[in-house]
Amino acid sequence: MTTTTRRQFLGRGLTTLAAGGLAAAPAGLVAGRSAVEAADQVRVALIGCGGMGRGDLRTFFQDERVRCPVVCDVDDSHAALAADETEKVGRGRPESVRDFRRAIERKDVDVCLVATPDHWHAIPTIHACQAGKDVYVEKPLATSIGEGAAMVRAARKSQRVVQVGTQWRSGSHYQEAVKIVESGELGKIRTVRVWACLAWVGSIGRPADSDPPPGVDYDLWLGPAPLRPFNPTRFHFNFRWFWDYAGGLMTDWGVHLINIVQWAMHVKHPVSVASTGGKYAIDDIQETPDTQAAIFEYPGFVMIWDHQVAGTHGVRRREHGVAFDGESGTLVVDGAGWEIIPAPGKSLEARKAAGVAGPRWEHVRNFLDCCRSRERPASDVEIGHFATLTPHLANIALHTGRTIHWDGEKQEISGDADASRLITKPYRAPWKLDA
Repeated sequence: MTTTTRRQFLGRGLTTLAAGGLAAAPAGLVAGRSAVEAADQVRVALIGCGGMGRGDLRTFFQDERVRCPVVCDVDDSHAALAADETEKVGRGRPESVRDFRRAIERKDVDVCLVATPDHWHAIPTIHACQAGKDVYVEKPLATSIGEGAAMVRAARKSQRVVQVGTQWRSGSHYQEAVKIVESGELGKIRTVRVWACLAWVGSIGRPADSDPPPGVDYDLWLGPAPLRPFNPTRFHFNFRWFWDYAGGLMTDWGVHLINIVQWAMHVKHPVSVASTGGKYAIDDIQETPDTQAAIFEYPGFVMIWDHQVAGTHGVRRREHGVAFDGESGTLVVDGAGWEIIPAPGKSLEARKAAGVAGPRWEHVRNFLDCCRSRERPASDVEIGHFATLTPHLANIALHTGRTIHWDGEKQEISGDADASRLITKPYRAPWKLDA
């Protein structure tokens, strides 16, 4: 096998990992291979060592070239778990740090894997780009439209590869579904229905505020978010149900589902959005809606969104999915696969295909390939920005109680000063959005 230096991996666009016979290597084969020379290694800094971050790192380790010299988390217990896992797979024991800047500034880091809570996606990604690192950042890209735009600017200015963790873009059955929509065999599509009805998400209760757990730098966890007393239900996984840190199910699942719609329909964003919803099922301290509906107007079609936390079954008894309603029939796609349902009296062939579960490795492989070729990845930062911008517009419509009109050419909300102020969240000092 031809030896490739780290410099070549990061900047020269030579042959892909697949051409070297490594791209499809199952995890079980990695441990049995000989040690990789230092010049061939891809050195990853993990920033955010919760369940998603550690899962992503395990996926990166399916490539035998990947090493992890440093892990970063404001919770020492999470960092220790990531360090333990790294050591157990034979990649050495990484240093653990709390401040992401200490990880990014290291000379022995090529790639930053950002898997923090949503409100901490933007700043580390921007800093990493400015430091010359490529970035894999978890979804949703940002907690505001303004953050997403700044992340795109930083990536383009620094010419870095930035992949957003919307791995459905790398899933073969989603790609097949998109091709069917693009083929025109469904006929004119005038309505797209999108839903997420998650029965497994329930109440988080109303626990009292408390002191942070030992080994947690809570002020750094808050970062640019407003100063609040520590509460265990606002921390770790449940952060997504609070406006300070995330956008609820609308952004958490919306970026996946809406991404598929905009991909298949060849659109970047809607022209108008209206939304309504609230807490109708769960009585706890969650702030984001347990029930929300939205109507997105695009040129030539309408997208209808429906989500339910602690819901029952969704459309066609599918927990989540996208249904493209055409003149000749409907295509439904979700994590389990896709299905074509002919319209009455139409000659469209009914057929279906099972999905490939969890295309996370394909998505990471695509990122590593692009780090080498310098091409834009399957879920490039700009794609991730528009997939996140759209559900943010729905939340702005929800907060204001008004229909929001988006000017795609100017990248601004038209004729609504109050709504426009919600495009970017204020940051708590000393943190700044600098890009």
